[in-house]
Amino acid sequence: MGTVGLSFGSPTSGTGINVSSTVATIVSNLQKVETPWKDQLTSLTSQDTAISSLGTLLSTLSNDISQLTDVQGVLAQKSGSSSDSSVLQLTSASSSAQAGTHQVIVNSLAQTSSGYLTPITNVADKLSGSMTITVGSGTAHTITLNSSNNTLAGLASAINASGSGVSASVLADANGSRLNLVSGTSGAAGDITISSNSITDATTGSGTLAYNSTTTGSNASLKVDGVTLSSASNTVSNLIPGLTFQLLSTSATSSGGSAVPVQVTIANDNTSVASAVNQMVTDFNSLLSAIHTQEGKTSSGTPEPLFGSPTLSLLQQQLIGALNTTNPNGYLTSITDAENPALTGSITIQVGSGTAQTVTLDPAKTSLADMADAINSANIGVTAGISHANGVSTLTLYSQTPGTSGALTVTSNIVSSVGTEMTSATFTASSTENSGTSFAAIASESDVLSGTLSINVGNGTAQTVNMSDVATAQGGATLADLTQYINSNSATLGISASINTLADGTKSLQLTSLTAGSSGNLTIGGKLADRSNPVTSSLDYTSSSSINNLASLGIGTSTTGGLEFDISALDSALNSNFSGVTGFFQNVASWGRNLASTLNATGSTSKTGLMTLALNANSTIEKQLNDRVSSQESRISLQQASLTAQLNQVNSILQMLPSQLNGINELYAAISGYNSTKS
Repeated sequence: MGTVGLSFGSPTSGTGINVSSTVATIVSNLQKVETPWKDQLTSLTSQDTAISSLGTLLSTLSNDISQLTDVQGVLAQKSGSSSDSSVLQLTSASSSAQAGTHQVIVNSLAQTSSGYLTPITNVADKLSGSMTITVGSGTAHTITLNSSNNTLAGLASAINASGSGVSASVLADANGSRLNLVSGTSGAAGDITISSNSITDATTGSGTLAYNSTTTGSNASLKVDGVTLSSASNTVSNLIPGLTFQLLSTSATSSGGSAVPVQVTIANDNTSVASAVNQMVTDFNSLLSAIHTQEGKTSSGTPEPLFGSPTLSLLQQQLIGALNTTNPNGYLTSITDAENPALTGSITIQVGSGTAQTVTLDPAKTSLADMADAINSANIGVTAGISHANGVSTLTLYSQTPGTSGALTVTSNIVSSVGTEMTSATFTASSTENSGTSFAAIASESDVLSGTLSINVGNGTAQTVNMSDVATAQGGATLADLTQYINSNSATLGISASINTLADGTKSLQLTSLTAGSSGNLTIGGKLADRSNPVTSSLDYTSSSSINNLASLGIGTSTTGGLEFDISALDSALNSNFSGVTGFFQNVASWGRNLASTLNATGSTSKTGLMTLALNANSTIEKQLNDRVSSQESRISLQQASLTAQLNQVNSILQMLPSQLNGINELYAAISGYNSTKS
């Protein structure tokens, strides 16, 4: 730190010193210690901006890929056309619609039932009587006129409020006014029936206002691919699965008198898929360009904020790694986690044209994790992993060799075994006991069980018996062991247990409450399984897609290092192998799922993502630096106040010196007779 000297000028001049300027100079010197801290804060802020910008680009790319990996996304969308939109007009096609062509003949349109009552001359005439309205086979509704509703308008309001399923209104023309009725349900099921009609014009004394049907409710009749079908509405849904269309008129007839079918074509929406892929490529290139920018210098020659940052290199490695992941991968049939199955058997795996190798499971290691470890330990050029989702687990296989040369040929002889679930029977209460048979139909009392048994006596707290606890206490997990365990703990559980032999020779567990009557009612739950009589199923291998690289979709590497997209190549792949393209993005262990996982794990939306960790690391350092600056500013503020006070005192003394010197001169003159002011 530099030194600051005080300039007093002429000490006897009385002008003193410039306190504020002197203090400002001293404070400025003290603040120089903050300069490296503030420079580092500026650098970190620039890094935060760059990281956040990259995070935004990652999020955009993640949204792009989600459009392709979502089973309800663009790959599920369909487009359609009608060869005669004056007869049949397409409305929508859901993801369940299958691409193909259908022939539709419209024989007749659906009709909505309607009719009216005999007109009256004066709309204000008072009416009397009642009428009963029934729609189809529904409930009959009787409308009775009274002083509050005894006009045509009142009758219409009463019908509309009755819940009869009929809409009523008053229509007027030169011939008078009439009550018009329209069914709220189209087709035959909505046909209106008027019975017990005694409505009359009380003002004129005319006869009953009869109901006149103008349209009988009827269903539309159409043929779809030669099959005669009907629809209560002219808006037809799912007669062709996933397709909704509107019937507008009956089919035209040919010169020979036969109906001309309308050709309905459902196609995969290649245009939307291509747009989504193009957007993904564009946004990937934008992200890659932003990364490359951060690796260089600004126009002024200074390094970009993330120049040399390990975060930047890690991000680039992860992205390029996910992008270059080929798809000669697949998975085995999923298993339910709750069933905790035991796996046995072997799996044979061949990578490309290499030698097929067989991995046999150790009988003592039967879990899915054990199987993954066995495959990975075999070093056969395949990485095994486990995917968990929605209560099921799936073993995935990833080839370590890219492209078609790494395609996997897998023969799975893996068998999953789960115990036979034991059924629970009903318990019957009596005045002396409350007992019943639970979890019946086990072959032998020596069969090994797994799972839990839940026991609730009356309104007491439910007690759980776990077969693993039974095995620990009894040395085994059979039905006999369970019975002994319950009886050993009967005071706690509130029940006793025994084994019954049923007529067919199977065994059942008899449970008896130790509390008589309804207060001892037993509620038995849980899930026990007979491991000695397992249910087995094969875990078959499925390739995630017959398409194994981006090049097959028209996506390649450009001369600048980014991606380029050939829409015609993608369109060809979609037309020839749409399911393969779908699998490439959506199946377990697919390229699309792998990229989506990488983006989610890297971006700032993940708490443990690379971008989040980088921002958090910067935030920690920024807090430390801000704390240092704040602490230094506090010290400077105290020193500034002290210096100001001290220099103000000095200044006051300097300003008083002339008058003090003048007083001394006068005193000296008085004593010596010498007047210094005389010439």
